[in-house]
Amino acid sequence: MAKLGRVRFTGKSGQTYVFNVYPIDTPLKEVGGIYCITRRYKNSNKKYVHKLIYIGRTEDLSTRFDGHHKDECFVENDANCICTYSEDDHDLRCTKETDLINRHNPPCNG
Repeated sequence: MAKLGRVRFTGKSGQTYVFNVYPIDTPLKEVGGIYCITRRYKNSNKKYVHKLIYIGRTEDLSTRFDGHHKDECFVENDANCICTYSEDDHDLRCTKETDLINRHNPPCNG
């Protein structure tokens, strides 16, 4: 499936990260990165917005997310998108993931 667009998420540090947005079942490239599971919907102004449900990191975004340890939580929160941010450096992935989680406190990260 095609990319739906881009979305910006800001971390607790104030740093803004630009993520590519895909339907949740989209096969992804084999690359390290941070991913956000979201519910994308139109708000009262008819603009698409994202509710952050989960923020994670991986060495390989191409790994299928079927059977993810938080799948049940994704379903309960009506997840419909995966947003990806490529980052090859392991330490930077960890830092950026923590920055985002500390700002947004997604329900499935608890």
